[in-house]
Amino acid sequence: MGIKSLFSTKGAIFSTVAAVLIVALGWITIEWTVNRVYVPEGYSMRLRYKGPPLPFLPDYNLPESKMGFAKVDENGRLLERGMVREMLGPGRHFRSFLYWDWDIIPDIVIRPGEVGIATSKLGKDLPPGEYLVDGDLGTTKYKGILRKVFGPGRYRVNDYAYTFTIIKTQAIKDQNQTKYAGWVVIPTGYVGVVTNLDNNPITGKKIGIQNEVFPPGIYPTNPKEQQIDIVEIGFREKSIKANLLTKPDGSIMFDDAGEPLIAHDGSGISFPSKDAFPINMDFTAIWGITPEQAPNVIKKFGNIDAIETKVVMPQIESICRNTGSQYNAVDLLVGDTRQEFQTATTEKFQKALIEKDVTLLYGLVRHIFIPQQIRKYKQEAFVSEELALTRMQETITAEMEANLREAEQKVELEAEKIRVETEKLVANTIAEGQKKAKETAAETQRIIAGIDKEIAVLEAQATVVLGQAKADATRMQEEAKANKFKLAVEAFGTSDAYNKWVFADGLPEDIELNLIFAGEGTFWTDLKSFSEAMLGKQSTERRRNKMNKTGIGKQIRE
Repeated sequence: MGIKSLFSTKGAIFSTVAAVLIVALGWITIEWTVNRVYVPEGYSMRLRYKGPPLPFLPDYNLPESKMGFAKVDENGRLLERGMVREMLGPGRHFRSFLYWDWDIIPDIVIRPGEVGIATSKLGKDLPPGEYLVDGDLGTTKYKGILRKVFGPGRYRVNDYAYTFTIIKTQAIKDQNQTKYAGWVVIPTGYVGVVTNLDNNPITGKKIGIQNEVFPPGIYPTNPKEQQIDIVEIGFREKSIKANLLTKPDGSIMFDDAGEPLIAHDGSGISFPSKDAFPINMDFTAIWGITPEQAPNVIKKFGNIDAIETKVVMPQIESICRNTGSQYNAVDLLVGDTRQEFQTATTEKFQKALIEKDVTLLYGLVRHIFIPQQIRKYKQEAFVSEELALTRMQETITAEMEANLREAEQKVELEAEKIRVETEKLVANTIAEGQKKAKETAAETQRIIAGIDKEIAVLEAQATVVLGQAKADATRMQEEAKANKFKLAVEAFGTSDAYNKWVFADGLPEDIELNLIFAGEGTFWTDLKSFSEAMLGKQSTERRRNKMNKTGIGKQIRE
């Protein structure tokens, strides 16, 4: 009974484990087949939480607790079920179709040269009079157009909460004025004058034209918030000139005095002089605006071309006519009065432009056309005056010529004097140098003779010293030898003993002494041994000589 119970218990455990494994395997299979969602690159997944399929089932992957997302309805209120504000990016995600709905949404791509304008569809209504929403994607609290402009890039946008409009450069034309928004490029030599269409509580900017201008660059601009006037900075040239009469070949026609003839067609600046002569003139103005003046120009005139047509040209004509009518015709021809007219015209023109906030660089009266009868009278008088001045100048020139010749002769005389003095100085210098050289040579010879004398004395002294030294050396050597023999004799005691020692010391080292005893009656008996000894000595000498000849003896000695 116990064994059966044990087997039944094991069977139950095995069945339970098998059931758990089957459920787990089934769950993993469902997760990796049905619930697995893949989001490709460049897309995002928008989620809507449906809640549990049955009331008794728990919530599954709630955004607040598991994903950290915030679910809102159309009024921005948090919900347990509904659309999820944040979206999932590219990759693999697991979501049960029982709890979730999803859509694959392409990302918003804004390319260079474009800007994106976002509109929030969720949140509270804006206060009256406002239409721009502050904040970024996912953080807005109101419905409406976002103030922020989105430049080039890729954006993950929930199309349930926001819509995107992609625009390029927009040119807004208003009569003769053109404003820009969107992708605004301000080139070099220009500035941007900004017009705000709404108050900005963050920066404190008010509606209207701003005093600060944009320098050259690229500016993504929201057309609902700002518009930009692109204004050229620098100087321009404007000339008002009279048309000249021309021949059929196109060359200019001249009168008898060589002045060009003008066409009386209303061109140029025409006015009567103080003495009622008709005057016509050309005028050139170099004018422009600075970056600081650009906002006021846009406020007052709308654009640069309006300044030229409404300010520059009317002021040129008005000032030239009013100022020129105060002078006689002759006064406008030449002389100080002509320069006075030029200065007065420029100063009045500059003052008028400054009042309009425009800068004048130059105002130039280029040419004044005077009637021929006035010019002829003035030219004849002028020619007479010039002839008199010419004659006077010729006289002055002749006097100067004579003075010049006199000066040239003086120059030649002074040059000759300088040459002679120079030669004299050179000769004196050479003679003095030769004298000095000879004196130096004589002194040198004297010094050399003195030195030679001293050398001879020293050599004689050296000869005497050397001779004395040699004699002393010889004497000392002889004395040393004598002392040596004296000491040797004293050492041996007697001269006979010393002589014997000298004799013994002079014997060869290889001498062989044989003592033969010959007693009485033994001479003939010892003669045999004497003969053998002598013969042995002779044979030994012969062997030694042979070995020396062959080199063997030398090797043995070595």
